[in-house]
Amino acid sequence: MKKCVILLCLCVLSSFLTAQNKQLLYGVDGLPQTLMLNPGSNITFNKHIGIPFFSQIHVNFGSTGINAFDIFEDSQVVSINQRILNVLNRISTNDFVEVNQQFEILSFGWQNNKNYYFSGGLYQEVDAISYLPKNFALLGYQGNAGSNIGKPFSFNEIKAQGEAVAVWHFGVNKKVSKDLRLGGRFKIYSSLVDFRSTDNKGTFITEETPNGPNFYKHSLLNANVKIQTSGYSELNNLPEGSTPKDVFGVLAGRYFFGGNLGLGVDLGLTYTLNDAWSLSASVLDLGFISHTKNVETYRASGSYELDGIELEFPENNNDPAPPYYQQLSDAIKAAVPIDTLTTNYTTLRPVKLNAGLNYGFSNTYRACNCYATGDELYDNNVGLQLYAVKRPRAFSGAATLYYDKRITNGLRGKLTYTIDAFSYTNIGALIAVTGKTFNFYIAADNLLSYRNLAKANALSLQLGFQFIITKE
Repeated sequence: MKKCVILLCLCVLSSFLTAQNKQLLYGVDGLPQTLMLNPGSNITFNKHIGIPFFSQIHVNFGSTGINAFDIFEDSQVVSINQRILNVLNRISTNDFVEVNQQFEILSFGWQNNKNYYFSGGLYQEVDAISYLPKNFALLGYQGNAGSNIGKPFSFNEIKAQGEAVAVWHFGVNKKVSKDLRLGGRFKIYSSLVDFRSTDNKGTFITEETPNGPNFYKHSLLNANVKIQTSGYSELNNLPEGSTPKDVFGVLAGRYFFGGNLGLGVDLGLTYTLNDAWSLSASVLDLGFISHTKNVETYRASGSYELDGIELEFPENNNDPAPPYYQQLSDAIKAAVPIDTLTTNYTTLRPVKLNAGLNYGFSNTYRACNCYATGDELYDNNVGLQLYAVKRPRAFSGAATLYYDKRITNGLRGKLTYTIDAFSYTNIGALIAVTGKTFNFYIAADNLLSYRNLAKANALSLQLGFQFIITKE
């Protein structure tokens, strides 16, 4: 029951999963969320107050190399077994599945009389990635016979990590010269749950041994596999009969600095090249979390060789047969023990990089708030945005072309075309509506995928609502 409760809570968390690249929000000066992507972004308001839990909701799932249609296609020609095998043969060890989340709980900001714009709040983020262990998947599906004889399977292929974290933040934005605007954001991380298994070693291999005591020899060589966790042991040790309320009670305390803590910063700028062209850039989550509470590391290490089980037949038919499999299990555990360690560890946040080049044209207008005095803004903007995020194997990136249109004083739209690891046909759209005191936006990526969701490698939806105050 307890494990079911924990899984239920994780499912609730996953209902807010989002992609980290928010290319539709980047550079949209009328939305407070643009400051979370670039603390040095241009903005066109004097104050904002987010509606708790609704000022930013962004949901997404992404997978490279595989989608639901590949396996569950309704086909009378190709069997599901063959479809699974086709997928396993096609993917590589660099393919991955990732889920991310960032939704705002609190959000606010204001301009002081010296034209500094301060902003702060609290948001929750979930970030998880798992690389697809192709060879181990083939081993599990095909077994260790046939073409897998003599083939080494490296545990280094197993790379996965995930975290749920609450982030308290406070930032400042300032136009420091005619052409340059700078911004920075200080963050305090309070980890809710963390796990990672990214530094595994060892090899499993099955070899033919015609001169040995058996046909095959199975070898586990120099294995060193570990899973680091923090925040999990307390949930796992909740008493039987615990309810979802009990689990959320533990997690709620971690929002308010009751979890493992860390520090980080965001930095950003916008530089005007001339009347029409501008550059922007930001680095996000340059920080760390120190895991010292509720830390457990599960590690299996050692080597073992199995060349068969020697059968023993009892002289008396009434005598029980030796417990072969129990003996085998005991021998493996002795050779490759599983230890539980409580060693502290430190993790780096997945640092994110943004860069943009913008060209404004057609009608110009001057932002109607005092904060933006001197900024000439355009009704039409086109440009290029580049994005990268640090992952266990390497950086994962994306490139976006966009068209941003100020339709009326209260209506704005943005269209994007993005190339990333998930798709070469990612078309996205954003609509932002601004009234006298409020702002609402909705955005979606991978619009072409909605024709057949089973074929989608990534899906995304974003929306938010906040109060906006602009001084004439």
